[in-house]
Amino acid sequence: MLYLCRLLNAKSKNKKYIMKENNYCVIMAGGVGSRFWPFSRNEKPKQFLDFFGTGRSLLQMTIDRFRPVVPIENILIVTNVAYREQVLEQIPDLRSNQVLCEPARRNTAPCIAYAVARIKSMSKGSHANIVVAASDHLILQEDVFRDVIAKCFSFIEKNDALVTLGMKPTRPETGYGYIQMGDEVSGEAMCKVKAFTEKPNLDLAEKFVESGDFLWNSGIFIWNLRTIEAALQEHMPELSRKFMQGADKMGTIDEDAFIQEMFPTCPSISIDYGLMEKAQNVYVMPSDFGWSDLGTWGSLYELSEKDESENVTLHSDATFYDSRGNIVTLPAGHLAVIQGLEDCIVAEANGVLLICKRKDEQQIRQFYADAEMQFGGKFS
Repeated sequence: MLYLCRLLNAKSKNKKYIMKENNYCVIMAGGVGSRFWPFSRNEKPKQFLDFFGTGRSLLQMTIDRFRPVVPIENILIVTNVAYREQVLEQIPDLRSNQVLCEPARRNTAPCIAYAVARIKSMSKGSHANIVVAASDHLILQEDVFRDVIAKCFSFIEKNDALVTLGMKPTRPETGYGYIQMGDEVSGEAMCKVKAFTEKPNLDLAEKFVESGDFLWNSGIFIWNLRTIEAALQEHMPELSRKFMQGADKMGTIDEDAFIQEMFPTCPSISIDYGLMEKAQNVYVMPSDFGWSDLGTWGSLYELSEKDESENVTLHSDATFYDSRGNIVTLPAGHLAVIQGLEDCIVAEANGVLLICKRKDEQQIRQFYADAEMQFGGKFS
């Protein structure tokens, strides 16, 4: 873990970026992070946690990443209403009206449509450049990342394009979706998207990586206000109409009441499935800036420093005997003595001890749901 901390605390090149007043950022921060249970909990999900001992939560790191390219007053955080105060506590220079509160969880398409409607009320005309990102991604080479965002802003200013960032795969990962690259765009480090693919099995993931035609789907999007509005109207007309009906309420004292009544009626659908897979003007920029979607214990294991037996210990003390390939995290002051264990997650937090094979970590969501059903909200 010391290795990661050194990378995260490394000084940037202090590169100067052109910060345009029409650059906007939308950060999606409403998830529970149940795949990181028991570390991530309902009351304090993973985006509010300091995973790496740097003194900064994942949300704070995300905000810091965008400060050089987007004015702080143009950063919007979309989250569940239950997390509003935590957002404002962690990001004290945000105004309260920069936190958009969802009264119900409805996946990424309604979340983005809400932010687009608000940005339209904030911006002058339809010339806002928007980057959309999750609050729980890790990016090690932040200057390279900001260079990519700046290039994408330039591209979408001149083209009616919906852009996503595709990560060059380093392994046959089954936990990410993939993007198949099409024709290159002349004079740009950009390709048309040929196809989106859901999370594959291992055999298919290996073929994707071997072909060289596929990228990991990062879930980071860049587009202009006019382009995303037109795309929503064409491909998700019902959702678009819902927000258009409240256009005059965005940014006013009537916004909250409108959202409270309308938002729960939105379909629960992702922006990938509802729009990106259908649109014809979708482009991908192949990128490599040390990205990881910190969505699982497996991704955290891959990023962490390991001992000679490939074991990882996070924020705690552990001794291993005849054990290999484990990831262990415990509360401060606790010691784990582990013998004869291979390729497992051992995580203790807030009264819950989880021991699970790393290959079966996709079942953690079900473990979480079962515990909630059996014990109520006591351990969720």
